[in-house]
Amino acid sequence: MSLFGSSSGFGSGGTGVFGSTTTDSHNPMKDVEVTSPPDDSISCLAFSPPPMPGNFLIGGSWANDVRCWEVQDNGQTVPKAQQMHTGPVLDVCWSDDGSKVFTASCDKTAKMWDLNSNQAMQIAQVSYSSVYPMAVVATAERGLIVYQLENQPSEFRRIDSPLKHQHRCVAIFKDKQNKPTGFALGSIEGRVAIHYINPPNPAKDNFTFKCHRSNGTNTATPQDIYAVNAIAFHPVHGTLATVGSDGRFSFWDKDARTKLKTSEQLDQPITACCFNHNGNIFAYSSSYDWSKGHEYYNPQKKNYIFLRNAAEELKPRNKKW
Repeated sequence: MSLFGSSSGFGSGGTGVFGSTTTDSHNPMKDVEVTSPPDDSISCLAFSPPPMPGNFLIGGSWANDVRCWEVQDNGQTVPKAQQMHTGPVLDVCWSDDGSKVFTASCDKTAKMWDLNSNQAMQIAQVSYSSVYPMAVVATAERGLIVYQLENQPSEFRRIDSPLKHQHRCVAIFKDKQNKPTGFALGSIEGRVAIHYINPPNPAKDNFTFKCHRSNGTNTATPQDIYAVNAIAFHPVHGTLATVGSDGRFSFWDKDARTKLKTSEQLDQPITACCFNHNGNIFAYSSSYDWSKGHEYYNPQKKNYIFLRNAAEELKPRNKKW
């Protein structure tokens, strides 16, 4: 695989065991910094699937590149390989066996990156959230389309959006039998909808909640409201993480309708997040998301990817919110 830099010569991001780095405004949670982050805003992150030994993290950015890091057991990260598009990379995902990575870009191409040969070829691919045999596509005008992927993939249902503002992200969740059963939808208005595909009681089971706002749920004073940039579900507990333009991540238990944790505020928006296959590592990226326009863009500001020990903080709770 082609190296895009060694661990010693490609940046000086903090390494070491989880939680041992020095805190400051760019890393108030004292999480581990990934070595050699992209040179422009980070748009997407994805960890390798269970069949692959170890943990490998893929990240795409507006610098047109896709990078791969190995995350070692002690929390250190080693840059392993890189592929390029001719436009910003919008999304990445792994094949089930971990041998390939799929990438989608503003250059109007989607590619399949074979990690064994380090060759990438253009393919036809749509970016969406999918957990076989279900896919959910968020379309223009706040549309939602659910597809079933078994046999011949086909449209299963069109859903009226439970949110009143532009969609920003969507993620599928599973039931206790590990089958996809619904999705979480985030919007630019600091709100998330939890929507089941076939709920026993739709009016009761489907709900929305506010998040990523300047003063929480207090509506007595004016609020700054921020976009929900990404949603990720814990692969073991089924709890979820949201990250936003406010520079915070929050952990939630959708079944108990409880907030588990909110981070301190970073000095930049959090643009993407993901869990590794056993849910022990939570990765999140800090970079400008253009939510305040070009006048707030600072080209001197560094981009970061952080790794956090998520083994305990995502365990479900019992109390209601």
